[in-house]
Amino acid sequence: MAMLSRRLWLLWLALVALVGLLGVAGLVGLVGLTGCGGEPPAPPNIVFILTDDHLHDALGCAGHPFLRTPNLDRLAAEGVRFTNAFVTTSLCSPSRASFLTGCYAHRHGVIRNEDRDPAADLATFPEVLQQAGYETAFIGKWHLARWSTPRRGFDHWISFNGQGEYWRNTWNLNGEFQRIDGYVTDKLTSFAVQFLEEEREGPFMLWISHKAAHAPFTPARRHARLYAGRSVAVGSDRADGNADGNSDGNADGNAGHRADRLDLKPAWLAEQSVGLADEELRDYFRSLAAVDEGVGRILEVLAERGLLEETVIVYAGDNGFHRGEHGGLWDKRTAYEPSIRIPLLVRAPGRFAAGSTCAGMVLNIDLAPSLLELARVPVPASMQGSSWLDCPGERDGRQSFLYEYFQEQGVVPDLWAVRTPDWKYILNPDQAGVSEELYDLREDPDELLNLAGNPARASDLERMRAELARLKQETGVPDDQVLEQE
Repeated sequence: MAMLSRRLWLLWLALVALVGLLGVAGLVGLVGLTGCGGEPPAPPNIVFILTDDHLHDALGCAGHPFLRTPNLDRLAAEGVRFTNAFVTTSLCSPSRASFLTGCYAHRHGVIRNEDRDPAADLATFPEVLQQAGYETAFIGKWHLARWSTPRRGFDHWISFNGQGEYWRNTWNLNGEFQRIDGYVTDKLTSFAVQFLEEEREGPFMLWISHKAAHAPFTPARRHARLYAGRSVAVGSDRADGNADGNSDGNADGNAGHRADRLDLKPAWLAEQSVGLADEELRDYFRSLAAVDEGVGRILEVLAERGLLEETVIVYAGDNGFHRGEHGGLWDKRTAYEPSIRIPLLVRAPGRFAAGSTCAGMVLNIDLAPSLLELARVPVPASMQGSSWLDCPGERDGRQSFLYEYFQEQGVVPDLWAVRTPDWKYILNPDQAGVSEELYDLREDPDELLNLAGNPARASDLERMRAELARLKQETGVPDDQVLEQE
């Protein structure tokens, strides 16, 4: 009873604070969640695990031919796997700021790596949870403004500067600096376990942010020979004929173009054709092995403490990753599928059927409102995402979303894009030559044949142009389409 009374008191304090922030609408929303005449249910604990550059299908449960991820597979088997999860900007810092704030990059202002934190006037989900009585903790790679200084919204803070290193780092432990050697993934797991083993009365939110699997890909020594000899070659981008597989063309107007003709793609693609060696790619997959083991350890500790069924666990990547597609692309930043798609697994007892999948399009900006809804806390009006707790189907959920990238480094230019269940449109506003791309994702899921210049697809092109204009207006993109750093 003492614990329940404390929770009710904390929730009442949160109500007072939220009414001050949100007004009567916030009060009405919270009353709707608690009901009339009864005690509110206890809010769940939350563990959010974020990895870096994790390919959306680099999971055993996603059908990968050799990758072993038994603990991530367990999350999917005991929860839900979102099969169409995306980021709105495929770059580490902007994406992390979008997870944090529930906002697009053009709103939160983080458009480049290691430059700044989100605008101070934007709410973040850790802050809102903290105000609602949660004990909040961040452990790992912050990778917004590069300094490891403790950030607002967190009661417990462990981090390092910028990217950090795989084998030795100077850690900021709640404001005190300490040099600690050892494999970074294992250290992060150890710090997380220490936090989870502490006694506390109220609910907690723990964000574990891994360095893996960022380049230079560095596995733990125990995994140095994992997958040795396995072929990691990307499926060929070479295809005779068109997107429908006909070598002599067809009636829908795709005729006469080979799918590997880079002259149908933007000119910058020819400058980004490096690719990765097989052993580098094997090390990429190997570096995920310790992450998977860490997830297993988190599950063990929660079970040992009797907290597993009271805890929501979310696993996601901060963006996708190219490994040789489109003529040798590597890294991210583009609006192509390998770059913008991410893994998303959610174990939320009582919310999703075990082993279920969700085919609706969900975004990184949806995380914050989803976690707040799980915590039964009103969502601030500043957040642009929407909750995925209803697990939308492909045709009854979001039907389009905006993608944006502001050139940071490398050859990928500023990009605007629209993705629907069936189509993708990409605009390079300052690109000479080919500046538009249009792909029929049902017929051409690998985005090999650009249809933007095809007269037979002119109506589709106009429709997607209009959808881009609509989404930019709806999400508040500045009229000049360019964000200048202060």
